[in-house]
Amino acid sequence: MNSILPSAGPFIIAFWIILAIIFSRKEQTRGFVYTLMIFAAVTTSLYYPQYFTHIGDWESSKLITPLLQIIMFGMGTAMSLHDFYGVIKMPLGVLTGVICHFTIMPFIGWGLAHLFNFPPEIAAGVILIGTVPCGMASNVISYLAKANLALSVTLTAVSTMLAPLVTPFLMRWLAGSYIDISVTTMMWDITKMVILPVAAGLLFNHFLKGRMKWLDNIMPKVSMTAIAFIIVIITAHGRDSLLQVGMLLILSSLIHNLSGYGLGYWLCKLIKMKEQDCRTIAIEVGMQNGGLASAIAKSMGKIATVGLAPAVFGPLMNVTGSLLASWWHRHPPKD
Repeated sequence: MNSILPSAGPFIIAFWIILAIIFSRKEQTRGFVYTLMIFAAVTTSLYYPQYFTHIGDWESSKLITPLLQIIMFGMGTAMSLHDFYGVIKMPLGVLTGVICHFTIMPFIGWGLAHLFNFPPEIAAGVILIGTVPCGMASNVISYLAKANLALSVTLTAVSTMLAPLVTPFLMRWLAGSYIDISVTTMMWDITKMVILPVAAGLLFNHFLKGRMKWLDNIMPKVSMTAIAFIIVIITAHGRDSLLQVGMLLILSSLIHNLSGYGLGYWLCKLIKMKEQDCRTIAIEVGMQNGGLASAIAKSMGKIATVGLAPAVFGPLMNVTGSLLASWWHRHPPKD
């Protein structure tokens, strides 16, 4: 980035920060402040990567796994066993959502990797972001969009629990021609990074909910900060690759994300589901757990290449998700 507009860095960073401050003053735009601050942080890591790749002699990428575990623990504290009862109460919605999520996004990712002819490891990252489960951000967007929040939370919970089984096999099948995939190693990595922290969060919620209000209050902010750190670390490590394929990767991620929304919504419309449920499944399909995809890339030792697509997809889906939620919020479902 130093060779492109070498002196513009501080001005671009300041632009994002000033825009975030302006947006924070209006209720309608306040939801974009976090994403704008991520843009400021990503710009900083592109111009000054040396401050984010190492902390002294210590490799900063080692932070990614514990940061993700903190995020997953936070997810667990925001959930309860009651969220899984939705499988019984809304079987059609849950089954449709899970099938759509683990078919549409992986195959769209595979198609985009071929279409854009990315280098092998970056192509594997595009497929990886399509194979991971839904993220917690989808629940917030579903709430704002007047979608079925109970279904959204259940789909996030179920897809997260299925991830150790489904994600490695999809990666082996769709990305095995790009990079070596060890199914058993990836299954254990996802279990450590997702299932164990979520289980710990569920136990915390069950036994200590309300007794440590300060923790309940700060966990969402801690999770958001952790996601920002993960994106910044990946951007700094993958800076050179990102400058080579950056615009194509942004375009690919945008198509991937919007295809998830569109196909998820209209497939549900096709089988005559309620409007509220169609919106929910569209959001759950289009929004991915970028933090998990980043941590998987780190565990594979390919944070600077495989990790790039998740780093681009995350902020982008927050922008499109917020815009979609805003539109649907102004057009409540008639049913």
